[in-house]
Amino acid sequence: MEQYALEQLKAVAKVSTTCKRLELTRRERIERWAECLERSPRPYLRTLHETEYQPIADRFALRDDDTPISVAFADPILRAAGMENDSYGEARRFFELSDEQLHDVVCFCHFGERVSAATVARRVRKMADRSPSGFFAQLRAFFG
Repeated sequence: MEQYALEQLKAVAKVSTTCKRLELTRRERIERWAECLERSPRPYLRTLHETEYQPIADRFALRDDDTPISVAFADPILRAAGMENDSYGEARRFFELSDEQLHDVVCFCHFGERVSAATVARRVRKMADRSPSGFFAQLRAFFG
């Protein structure tokens, strides 16, 4: 998937930035991601390499084409709800996941180079009921 800056798009198309953001709950966003994975035209997706060993800035910037995260970003509903790109950090923010949760669905160490989209969909769907754990997640939940 090619990505362009807004200014580049404005040079070739009329771009409206007044679209109201679609409001989805965390559970609805995660469920939608699982549905996108179940409908993925690619039965196998790429994984991200050693997410747990990357420095945090590098980890948050991790991305690749044909990953479970890029499947989510390709969905117009999730983009309308505020998903801004297909990086690890954006998936963590947008789906309100902990590093451990996201690592469990996108990392090479669990699946190897490729993973079945259906397998990831099942794991993602299980996360819909679970909130991130840990001190900072509890603070975020407490303060909103």
